[in-house]
Amino acid sequence: MSRTWCSPLPGGVRLAVQIQANAKKTEVVGVLDDALKIKLHAQPIEGKANEALIRFLSDTLSVPRSAIALTHGQTNKRKLLEISAAKLTPDGVAVLLLGEAA
Repeated sequence: MSRTWCSPLPGGVRLAVQIQANAKKTEVVGVLDDALKIKLHAQPIEGKANEALIRFLSDTLSVPRSAIALTHGQTNKRKLLEISAAKLTPDGVAVLLLGEAA
């Protein structure tokens, strides 16, 4: 199944996310257009929201933080991340983040 917000890369996946900072708690909201919407319990200043996003994805996907690279959107609410983990597939990421089976 093709997921526009999560695409395969050699040795990992690419995620398109839209974040909402300053939320009461960090959680995945769902898919919005072509991005995965994630609420973050962090301020959007001095990179704190980016750090919270990487920490959340690292914990949820069981990959080291060093395997996650923020490639686009450092100061934007829309971001592209590349996760280097051969075990991850778009369908597997959807199960971990959204709880939905392929």
